[in-house]
Amino acid sequence: MQVQQLLLRPGADALTPDALAALRALHPNLLLVFGSAAWLQRVAGPLAEAFPEAQRMGCTTAGEISAEGVTDDSCVITAVRFDRCQLAQVSTRLAGMADSAEAGRRLARQLPSEGLRAVIVLGQGVAINGSALIVGMAEVLGQQVPITGGLAGDAAAFTETWVLNQSGVHRDELVCLGLYGEALQFSHGSFGGWSPFGPARKVTRCEHNVLYELDGEPALDVYKRYLGEHARDLPASGLLFPFAMLGSDHTEIGLIRTILGVDEASGSLTLAGEIDPEGYLRLMHAGTDALVEGAEAAAQAARKMHAGDGQGLALLVSCVGRKLVMGGRVDEEIEAVADVFGQGACIAGFYSNGEISPFTGNLECKLHNQTMTITHIAEA
Repeated sequence: MQVQQLLLRPGADALTPDALAALRALHPNLLLVFGSAAWLQRVAGPLAEAFPEAQRMGCTTAGEISAEGVTDDSCVITAVRFDRCQLAQVSTRLAGMADSAEAGRRLARQLPSEGLRAVIVLGQGVAINGSALIVGMAEVLGQQVPITGGLAGDAAAFTETWVLNQSGVHRDELVCLGLYGEALQFSHGSFGGWSPFGPARKVTRCEHNVLYELDGEPALDVYKRYLGEHARDLPASGLLFPFAMLGSDHTEIGLIRTILGVDEASGSLTLAGEIDPEGYLRLMHAGTDALVEGAEAAAQAARKMHAGDGQGLALLVSCVGRKLVMGGRVDEEIEAVADVFGQGACIAGFYSNGEISPFTGNLECKLHNQTMTITHIAEA
């Protein structure tokens, strides 16, 4: 397995002959592309023309991650050459949020099942129920096939995201990559670093991922009271104050939910994934040091699963909320991950509207929010 990376910064030429030649020399069978909507539109055609046989997938972001750190309004193209593993890409159109679970089933049914070892999925990140998508995929694939990936970002605007697949760039598509072969080494880790504050509030009315009431009050009213002056910047400011999900007995279940939108008329909050109608929610907050430590913990979990020397691709999907909290120190969490894996791993990824990964030490996949999730891919 070999990896080559190209970073196109703001204002750069889209794809120069020299840049394409460097990627062609690898003879890649996979191209991962993360960037702004403008960049994805610019590079989709040239990449399809230059690499018609390669699997091409990617999405828009709230920040691009590469070996050089975190950049905005750029494009990171990571070319991968697998020598002993096989790949299969499938896509489906997402008709709307209510279609999320069935879209997951459609994706999973299209993947050849024989020899399937792992799956990477990228989806649009606004009108989607990410946890329902994963449930639908897992119903078909079973719990023994790990699923990782993330939901596209749009720089915290929560208005429009795009996904790249073999046919181009789309606003309403989901793309899924199946990885096959006994030589595949696939490990993962996820961790947050957020701390709770305030009391746990009972979910008294919700529907899937739309939260209507907490403790019998409109959820938006309760949330605004906690946010104070930050409430005027909703929904973007909600990234700074996510919810921790608690079970019906107040136990931590390890999942955090980010706010994707607010509805003033109904007093509701739309969260990135399913809400337990019998559970509780509690607000969270964090500082940079705690988030960097969380990223390091995620890397250590993925590294522990991987028996090799760290060579390969480390795919990082981190939440846009973490980026907003860390501000100018955001590179520190990428540096922490790189230090764990060492020089042999190529770092690539993006800041997202939702992260997809199994729990650390578990194969059952979940939609995470406000976490750093890491997928390490190598060949034996």
